[in-house]
Amino acid sequence: MLTICSLEGRETNMEDDIANLIVLGVLSWTTAFLLIRKNLSKRSFDFCNRIVSTIHATLAVILASRSVEDWSCPVCPLASKSSLKQRQTLAVTVAYLIYDLICGLFEERVSLDNTVHHLVSIVGIGAGLAYQKCGSEQVAALFITEISSPFLHARELLKELGYRDTDLNLAADITFAVIFSLARMVGGPYLTFVTLSANNPILIKAMGLGLQLVSTFWFYKIVKMVIYKLTKKQKKVVSSPLHSGKLN
Repeated sequence: MLTICSLEGRETNMEDDIANLIVLGVLSWTTAFLLIRKNLSKRSFDFCNRIVSTIHATLAVILASRSVEDWSCPVCPLASKSSLKQRQTLAVTVAYLIYDLICGLFEERVSLDNTVHHLVSIVGIGAGLAYQKCGSEQVAALFITEISSPFLHARELLKELGYRDTDLNLAADITFAVIFSLARMVGGPYLTFVTLSANNPILIKAMGLGLQLVSTFWFYKIVKMVIYKLTKKQKKVVSSPLHSGKLN
């Protein structure tokens, strides 16, 4: 009896620790944004927010990698109780999503798509934390979705720094497209399959399937973007005076 009470007390304390970590995380991400905004006052609101997003993406990938129990099977054990490292990793991301959701409300144009995406993600990850299950699957999904994010934000940061339509910006575009494609269209389908096959809660399965469908849609748009950029680059080279022999 004492053992059961002790275990229940320990579980309650761990849940409180995760909740406290989320609150601390929201405050930390907000503080980071305010400090960046203060030091880069000449830059746009979006520029400063993207720096915070880049920091989160990098941290999320590192924490997700550190929480893997067996690199021979990164998504194992499936449908199992989440480890403390996995819950902490997910809590850091929930905190970031809450911060970014609130931050987005202060932008000049509030993005409905972004708001819905954040709300769905918070509910999905929150469900995993509440169930204390599916940690392996959710951390793997976090790794897959965030591994390309630094390059996504780099594209926009470079534009504001004056590198729009340059070779450097094109390199960032292509790097983002390649990493996104490998992660979302190679790792993504595998993760979706094992998530749907395992004995996971229906909400987690729905989140996994939804993530892959969204990834497929964005993959299509990214392919179109890369083709457009490369075609534009080729036309620019062909029309240049040096290439056409019209250099005086």
